[in-house]
Amino acid sequence: MAEYNDCHSKKTIDGDESPVISAIMFGLGIFGNVAALVILEIRRRRDLKANDRRHRGLFHILVISLVFTDLAGTCLITPIVQTAYAWNMTLIGMAKNSNNAAANISTSSACQYFGVSMTFFSLATMSLLFITALDRCFAIGHPYLYNRLVTKKWAYITIPVMFLMCTLFCLLPFVGFGIYVQYCPGTWCFIDMNPLEVADRVYANLYATIMLVLVLSIVACNGFVVYQLFRMYRRRNKQGSAMKSMRTSNEHRMFVAHEVEHLVPLVFMTIIFIVCTMPLV
Repeated sequence: MAEYNDCHSKKTIDGDESPVISAIMFGLGIFGNVAALVILEIRRRRDLKANDRRHRGLFHILVISLVFTDLAGTCLITPIVQTAYAWNMTLIGMAKNSNNAAANISTSSACQYFGVSMTFFSLATMSLLFITALDRCFAIGHPYLYNRLVTKKWAYITIPVMFLMCTLFCLLPFVGFGIYVQYCPGTWCFIDMNPLEVADRVYANLYATIMLVLVLSIVACNGFVVYQLFRMYRRRNKQGSAMKSMRTSNEHRMFVAHEVEHLVPLVFMTIIFIVCTMPLV
């Protein structure tokens, strides 16, 4: 516990700490997201030439938003970590009055910025992944209502509202509900997960609860989609040869393949975010 508290006010980085891992993660994050954007753009142009509009619907908008959000988080957060290593100063140490014995986390704008950014992008990314999973769940579970009610305008309204709610949640520590603190080795700040004040503890538990509910909801939605696709596959095998025409069978096969094409990257993203998020939650 003493070491945990010392990290909150630490002003220099230990000499044995290396920025290599952070730099590698930064490079992989940039490369992966840029590659995803390039692939999505190539796919969009190919579908445009083929006059196929299925891939340019709501799912495409959600995936693009997810990639851009993750890329923005990588670009806005990681450079601060590298700067801290380069200057051999923690985020608290970067404060102008860090030499003052009374200086604390509230005086470090770098730490506040990092804490807000970490909280915002973790919530926003997980929320977008949930919306994307919910979109696929509704599309395959209730295709008639989905095609009738859900349009691109739904995404244009839902995504900004989600960003606004995440922003308001991240700003609550500035009005005394929650607090951002520095963690070892002093290159990152986040919500204090072991605060002394009741309000701060409620905030930390609220964040963990929201993230846990999002993760479980995403898993449930993806599980439902997998189950429905499996049922469609079995139904097609049982009835395809005896009752279905070749044209109908081919259309059904294309529909299942189309949904699997959406599901596979969604499942991979879900696994990655769960592995990164669940230990903290």
